[in-house]
Amino acid sequence: MTSTVKTPTAALSSDQLDTLRAGLTGDRVATETLIARLESDLESFTGSRTDSATDDEHDPEGPTLAFERSQSSAILDQTRDHLAQIDAALVHLDDPDYGRCATCGQTIPFARLEVRPYSTQCVACAGRTRR
Repeated sequence: MTSTVKTPTAALSSDQLDTLRAGLTGDRVATETLIARLESDLESFTGSRTDSATDDEHDPEGPTLAFERSQSSAILDQTRDHLAQIDAALVHLDDPDYGRCATCGQTIPFARLEVRPYSTQCVACAGRTRR
């Protein structure tokens, strides 16, 4: 019977992987905390509007509250996406392909992974994608 133990990618040392894992774990905790705060803020916007009989169109505060609600909702969506990226990186951290660009296959430099450990592209490919 053979064991199917994952071995770390040759491009990253076990110390580097440990550093990335610790950073991702800390970022995950902070992101979950931010999500909880944003959800609470969004509930308070909704709750403050249900107590009032006026509509957004005729209420002088309506457009401001609608804007703030919309902005908070967008930030919440982006933060949830960020959490999904963190979770995906944590799952794939020990995969042999972690740290390889999904586009060109080259090794993503550790310096980039330290800043964006959920990166799936090297700087050159990410720059081409954004244009």
